Amino acid sequence: MAGPHPDPGTRNHWHRPDDMYVSRPPWDIGRPQPAFRALADAGELRGRVLDVGCGTGEHVLMCAALGLDATGVDLASNALETARKKARDRGLTARFLRHDARNLGGLEESFDTVLDCGLFHIFGDDDRVAFVDSLRAVVGPGGRYFMLCFSDRQPGDQGPRRVSRAEIEASFADGWRVDAIEPVTIDITTDPEGVRAWRTALTRG
Repeated sequence: MAGPHPDPGTRNHWHRPDDMYVSRPPWDIGRPQPAFRALADAGELRGRVLDVGCGTGEHVLMCAALGLDATGVDLASNALETARKKARDRGLTARFLRHDARNLGGLEESFDTVLDCGLFHIFGDDDRVAFVDSLRAVVGPGGRYFMLCFSDRQPGDQGPRRVSRAEIEASFADGWRVDAIEPVTIDITTDPEGVRAWRTALTRG
């Protein structure tokens, strides 16, 4: 997950991604998000896993610890270097690549599971369409996409664009089955109550 300090999850500095990790951002909690940890514990994460907007790599490393083939992509090179150091320190094997999630086809690979913690909600309309098209290039039939994004249930106007259930359903109407859109919380370091989010599970048709 990535976004500039201090607003959790925003990407006003999307054009300067390294700026988002000059200091520790609120979403970098040093462990997997509970909503994704629960998916791992339930055995929902399978096969080759790609984490888009992986930040400092906690979800990639969670998957690697389960014995999965795990790759993370992000544009913030300093976050990726931190992720690689975590992998070395923990004795885990994982890949961390500097790559734009709007052009996943450039990886020339396919994945069984894609994780997205806080990336989808930072995109404007055009980039959102490009990102969903990009996912189609790397997720084959039966592949799964799990997303955590800011919910329109979150009060106030700080942080990223709020996302409604209807927006999620519309974005993935072509070629995806929406399995679940559930209210959850994204943990952050600056508020013990976290932020209200949706955890979405989709399957590629």
